[in-house]
Amino acid sequence: MEQKPLLPAPTVTPLIAEDLPSLAELLAANGLPTGDLTAAGRRFWRVADRDGLLGYGGLEAYGADGLLRSVVVPAERRGGGAGRAVAAAVSEEARRLGVARLWLLTIGAAGFFEGLGFRRTDRKSAPADIASSAQFAGLCPGSAVCLRRDLVPPATAMSGHPAGRE
Repeated sequence: MEQKPLLPAPTVTPLIAEDLPSLAELLAANGLPTGDLTAAGRRFWRVADRDGLLGYGGLEAYGADGLLRSVVVPAERRGGGAGRAVAAAVSEEARRLGVARLWLLTIGAAGFFEGLGFRRTDRKSAPADIASSAQFAGLCPGSAVCLRRDLVPPATAMSGHPAGRE
């Protein structure tokens, strides 16, 4: 049986202000909110592979809780694992920043995120910082599904301490 070659890990690049119009355009084309992209506390990443853009994803970190947001994939890259790669990349960035729990709101992608380990939860169970974010407070409608995923800290080989906590 022939083995498939391992593909290189995607490249994850933090966005700077000049990159935000490309993100905003893709979000708008997919009916996702763009009104607060430049507000303080938002971090966004571009995720790409050797064939180009896989998509974008964002995070608002509030201590141990983080809001996963603005996960978007170009139409031509859907169905091949691009969304999974973007969500995994942003989750890893969140982990590196000390986030232990990721929250999100979605209108049409609950099943996708559940396949990544997120679980539906009552919107009222979100911590105060998450609940008062622009996404929760108004950008996403009350009908949006709330999901949460606990992040497992990466294991370290020698110290027994989570990365970044030694």
